[in-house]
Amino acid sequence: MNEDKSTRYHRLRRRADLLGTAAAGAVLLALILSGAALQLREMAAALSSAFPGSLDDALTVILLTVMLVLLLQLIEFPFAFYQGHLLEHHYGLSTQTTRHWLADQGKGVFLGLALAVAGSSIVFVTLRNWPGQWWWMSSAAFAVATVVMARLAPVVLLPMFYRFKPLERPALVARLLALAQRASADVVGVFEWVLSGHTRKANAALAGMGHTRRILLSDTLLADYSEDEIEVVLAHELAHHVHRDLWRGIALQTLLLLAGFFLADAVLRRAAGAAGLRGLSDPAALPLLMLVAGAWSLLTLPLVNALSRAQERAADRYALDTTRNVDAFVTAMKRLSQQNLAEEYPSALVRWIFYSHPPIRERIEAARAFARGDQNVA
Repeated sequence: MNEDKSTRYHRLRRRADLLGTAAAGAVLLALILSGAALQLREMAAALSSAFPGSLDDALTVILLTVMLVLLLQLIEFPFAFYQGHLLEHHYGLSTQTTRHWLADQGKGVFLGLALAVAGSSIVFVTLRNWPGQWWWMSSAAFAVATVVMARLAPVVLLPMFYRFKPLERPALVARLLALAQRASADVVGVFEWVLSGHTRKANAALAGMGHTRRILLSDTLLADYSEDEIEVVLAHELAHHVHRDLWRGIALQTLLLLAGFFLADAVLRRAAGAAGLRGLSDPAALPLLMLVAGAWSLLTLPLVNALSRAQERAADRYALDTTRNVDAFVTAMKRLSQQNLAEEYPSALVRWIFYSHPPIRERIEAARAFARGDQNVA
C-alpha cells in the first residue's frame, strides 16, 4: 500500500516538474521565434534611457532579466503550487498554510531575481568586452560563485526560509561532535533545524565550508529517531566531507559550465542573425541563452545524478564502516522511507534520469550485504 502511494506521489511530482519546465521552455522559444524578445529589449531600453552610457546598457540587461524571470515564474507558478503545496498536503507531508507557502515562494523569487541579475550581468559584461573569451570567463565567474554560495548557505540562504537553534541535548551533541572529529571535520556546532513548520519529512546535513560548516538536524528527525539512528545518519553526511564530495561536485559542475557556455557561444553565433540580434552582446539574446542553459541542464542531469548516486553509496559504506551499526542504519532507512514517502522500487529509467540517491530498498540491501561480510557491496 505504501509503495503504491509513494510511487504515485513521485510520479505526480515528476510530471508537474516536467510540465513546468516544458512550459517555461516553450515560452522562451516563442519569445525567440516571434521576435517578442526584441520588443522586450526595447521596453527595457526605453525604461533605462534616462541613464547615460554604460549605465543605460547595464540597466537594460537588468530590467530585461527581471522581466524574463517574473514571466517564467508566472508561467511555472501553477505547476509549482500543485507540486509544492497541493500535492504535499494531499499526501499528508506538508504542514504549511497557503500563506506561509506563498511567503516562501516570494522569498525564493526575490533570491532568484538577485542571482539571475548577477548572472546575466556577468555574461553580458564579458560578451561586450571579451566576445571571443566570454564563455570561459563566465564559466570561471560562475564556478567561483558556486563556492561562495556553498560557504554562505547555512548562514545567509537557509535562514531566509528556516529557523535554526543550538541543539540542547548535551549527550547527543557530544556524541556527534566526537564523530565529526573522527572524520577530521571542523564544525562550529550542532543545530536544530526547525522543519516541522514546513513539512513532516526528516532531514540532516553537514552544511557550509570552513568557518560556516555546521551540523544540521531537523526537529522532525530528532523527535522520532534514536541516538544510534541519528549517529549513523550523520556519519553518512560526514562521509561527503571525508570523500571531498563537495569539491568533486564543484569540479564536475565547472566542467559542465565550461561545456555549456561553449555550446551557448556556438548557438549564439549561429542564431544571432536569424534572431534579429544586433550582435553577440545584444540583451535580446538573453532568452536564447536561458533556453540553451535549461536544455543543457536537462541533458546532463543523468550524468550529474550518476555521480551523486555513486557518492551516496560510498557515504553509506563509510557510515557502516565507522559506526558498525547495521541495525541502526536499516531502521533509520526504513523510518526515512515511511516518513518521507520514498519510492522504494522506481523503474530503471526513472532512477537513471531523476535519482540523485540510490532507492532506499537498494541502500538497505547493501547494508545487509555489508553485515554478511560481502566485500563486493558498494
